[in-house]
Amino acid sequence: MPSSVVAHFSYDEETGTLRIRYVSGMVYDYRKVPLEVYRAMRDAPSKGIFLNTFIKDQYDFEKVE
Repeated sequence: MPSSVVAHFSYDEETGTLRIRYVSGMVYDYRKVPLEVYRAMRDAPSKGIFLNTFIKDQYDFEKVE
């Protein structure tokens, strides 16, 4: 999963929370993300493009660290 934007991401099915750790070190939780969207991101060739197109500005988020 090499990406110039996303260092790591994980998903909590119970809460629908997608946690993104950016290459910069910042961590954000995106809320109520459907499992299908997480799976699509997991399979996307470019995590950064997918994130910018389908996650940012689409879901509520909270800065974690």
